[in-house]
Amino acid sequence: MLRRLLDQLRDDIFIHRLDQFEGTISKILSLGMIGVILAMVVDLAIVMTRSILTTAPGDFLGQPVIDLFGLFLGVLIALEILENITAYIKTHVVEVELVIATALTAVGRKFIILDLAKVSGLTLVGLAIAILALALAYGIIRLSHQRER
Repeated sequence: MLRRLLDQLRDDIFIHRLDQFEGTISKILSLGMIGVILAMVVDLAIVMTRSILTTAPGDFLGQPVIDLFGLFLGVLIALEILENITAYIKTHVVEVELVIATALTAVGRKFIILDLAKVSGLTLVGLAIAILALALAYGIIRLSHQRER
């Protein structure tokens, strides 16, 4: 009986240490994401300023705008990843709905910045299937969350 109690105590200590480890890693990841987001925002500001100042009138609405949209969406994706990490720190649960929304944004960004001249039809079909699968998964999860409430 004493041995069982000691084993249980060891297990509780081990689980506590694991929780501490997860918490520490999550906090380090969130600080890293903050650094990445700040760097992305600075890069976005530099690219946007350079595009506005150097692009000839009438040429801005082509590739420069698509590049800027890609950078903006990149920042939004990084913010969503930070939100994923923050939600995990708060609840210790990976929120699948948030992960799928982040993935949808990332695949949508890929579609927006895609150079159709350099991409095969098979790649487009693959991206379309990925968006469809993610959208279906997102819809199913949203529906199940609404039924739970």
